[in-house]
Amino acid sequence: MKLRDLVVVLDGSPRSDVILGVALDLARRRDAHVTGLCPLELLYPIHVALALGGFPLAVQEVANRLEAEALEKARAIEANFREQLRRNDARGNWQVATGLAADDVARRARTADLLVLGQTDPDHPPPPAARHLIEDALITAERPLLLVPFAGQFDTIGTNVLIGWNGTREAARAAHDALLLIEPTATVTLLTVEHRRSAAKSGAVPGADMAEHLARHGLKVSAARTVTDGSISDSDALLAHASDSGADLLVVGGYGHSRARELILGGVSRELLDHMTLPTLVSH
Repeated sequence: MKLRDLVVVLDGSPRSDVILGVALDLARRRDAHVTGLCPLELLYPIHVALALGGFPLAVQEVANRLEAEALEKARAIEANFREQLRRNDARGNWQVATGLAADDVARRARTADLLVLGQTDPDHPPPPAARHLIEDALITAERPLLLVPFAGQFDTIGTNVLIGWNGTREAARAAHDALLLIEPTATVTLLTVEHRRSAAKSGAVPGADMAEHLARHGLKVSAARTVTDGSISDSDALLAHASDSGADLLVVGGYGHSRARELILGGVSRELLDHMTLPTLVSH
C-alpha cells in the first residue's frame, strides 16, 4: 500500500508551519499529492459563538465582517501553502471549507489516504469548533490520522516505528494503515504492554503473528512485550519505550471502548492525544 493522497489541516496557528512541513516531507518522499484544507470555522475568534448567538438579524453585519476577516486569514495561509509547495517541488491543491469544521474535515479525509492534524496545544487553545476535532475526525472519517505534537521538530518519520499492540480490531487497523508511512528499511517493533499478573500467565510473546504478517511485506519486524506493575499507565509505558528506542513514529488503535467512556474515564487513546511526544498514527 502506497501513500498517494494526503490532506493537511491548516489554521495559521503557531505550529502550522511544522505540521505543513511534516505533510510536505511525506509527500516529497512518496510522490504524493497534498491538499491543504482550511476550515473557516477554525479562524473565527474563540468567543464568536457568544457574539453571534441569539441575535441573528442584529449581528448580521458583524457576522459578515468576521467572515471577511477569516477569508483574509485564509488567503494568507494559502499563500504560504503554495510557496511551500513550490519550495518542496510538491504537487497539491488548496481548499477552503465553509461549513462545520468537523464535518468538512471528515468529508474531505474520506477521499484521501491520510489526514494530518496537529495535537491540541494547551497554551494556545483552539476555538470551540476545534476542541474535539481530532476525536471527531478519527471516528467519523474512518481514515488514519497522523498527529503532530505541539512541541518539537520531526526530521524523519517512519524509519524507527513502534506499534502498540493489544490484539483489538483498532490495533490491527492501525498496524495495516502504518504501511503507508513505514520506510522499506525501517526498524519496526510491535509492543504489547502487559500487567505483571496477566504477563505471568502468558506464554508466547503477544503480537508474534502480526509481526510475522508485517514481515511478509518486506519489513524488519520484531514482537516484544513490556511488563508494568500498574504504577504507570499503558500510554506512558508506550511513550517511555518510544523514547528509549528512539522511535520516530508511534502507531496505535484509537478508542477501543466507546468514545463517551474514553472522554469520561480517560483511557489510552485520551492520554496519548494529550501527552504524545512523537508523531503518532491513530486509526479507529
